[in-house]
Amino acid sequence: MTRTFLNLVRRFRADEIGATSIIMGVLMIPLVGSVAIGFEASNWYMITRGMQNAADAAALAAATNGGSNYDVEARAVAARYGFVDGTNTISIAASNTAPCPGGGSNCYSVAISGMVPLYVSQVVGFRGDATLNSAPQKRLSSTAVAKGGVQPQDLCLLALATSGVAQGIRTNGSPVANMNGCNVMSNTAAQCNGSNLGAGYGFAHGTSNNCGVSPVSNVPIVTDPYSHFASNIPPLGSSGCGGNYPQESKHGNSYSVAVSNQLSGTIDLAGGNNFKCGDQMLTSDVVINTPLGNPAVLVIENGQLDLNGHSLTTSSGSAVTVVFSGDNSGGYTHAPTDNTNGTGGRLDLAAPTSGAWSGVAIYQDPTLTSGLDVSAAGNSPTWNITGLVYMPHASVTIKGAVDKASNGKSCFVMVADNFQISGTAGILKTDIGQCPQAGLTMPKAMMASRSALVQ
Repeated sequence: MTRTFLNLVRRFRADEIGATSIIMGVLMIPLVGSVAIGFEASNWYMITRGMQNAADAAALAAATNGGSNYDVEARAVAARYGFVDGTNTISIAASNTAPCPGGGSNCYSVAISGMVPLYVSQVVGFRGDATLNSAPQKRLSSTAVAKGGVQPQDLCLLALATSGVAQGIRTNGSPVANMNGCNVMSNTAAQCNGSNLGAGYGFAHGTSNNCGVSPVSNVPIVTDPYSHFASNIPPLGSSGCGGNYPQESKHGNSYSVAVSNQLSGTIDLAGGNNFKCGDQMLTSDVVINTPLGNPAVLVIENGQLDLNGHSLTTSSGSAVTVVFSGDNSGGYTHAPTDNTNGTGGRLDLAAPTSGAWSGVAIYQDPTLTSGLDVSAAGNSPTWNITGLVYMPHASVTIKGAVDKASNGKSCFVMVADNFQISGTAGILKTDIGQCPQAGLTMPKAMMASRSALVQ
């Protein structure tokens, strides 16, 4: 019996049946924990990946929008990815003052965060990093940063609207306007009824309503790009006028002015400043000659330039800048006019292509605040101008076509306080490639374009 017992003991010790079950029982806890963590981590990754895609798209949309409602667009785009702000613990924060990796704080950021409940990861003691209704949660988040892209667009018509006029550009009736090749910009709103003007882009800092083939609203204000030319204007007192400014007088339906202020025939202007005091009236067609390579400046102090039904032309190879200067004390007119009410007057000027007044054809002193308005540009008189017409405080009504100077390039830019466009108004095609040849840098509106993720 003793031998038999010992044999049984030895057989029991050598028997391995059930050992695997014991080992599996011991390893089951860490195995289940590993599976649980893997499941949870995969779920967190998938949700975070979705959040990141939504944040990327929302940041790009906000940067492309670039307007005051950028955050509304960001949340709308995130919602299309299934992340709705304020729903199911989702929170979306958008900013347009985020730091940019390359410096500055004008980037757009979108941060999406939310919580998800824990499932089997609690088996290994993981309690999450947040709670909701006393239940453990895992907080997930993603952030994207985008920089808005801008594309400069050349302008041939710029309404500064410093007077506060509600619409810097507006149409009267249904004008047959052709501004093909021209973009227009208002620093307030633009309202075009009956015609989109035929301009490529109709930009406005406020709402652009039907202005331009492609109206664009909420564009950043365009700062006056030509005010610095005012430093070239000779100071009052240096003209030799001595306070004597002869003015036109009306007799029936005709006007007259002192003989000293009558212009006719061929006028040779010296390079640099040439002063005229008071109203200047053409009594016949006038051709202006200037020295080759030395453009002239015609400074009209406290007076208008009345074409009186005649033409004022710069000859081939000549260039002139007409400057209206003076003060606001005498009720003077500081603008080109035609007091014959449209019987054939023509302003045909080419601006200098170099020097202090490069690219400038007509310039009203920005210190002037009265006697500045133009009521029938392109019609009474006809305008054939190459270069810049600068009237920063004037209300300008364009009624006819504006074309290039007979002896100039196809480049025309006009800056005024506001424009009203009516009749057959139009700026015939401006070839922006010829403006550099004309010595003029065109003003530009900054239009939002394709944005890029930077973080």
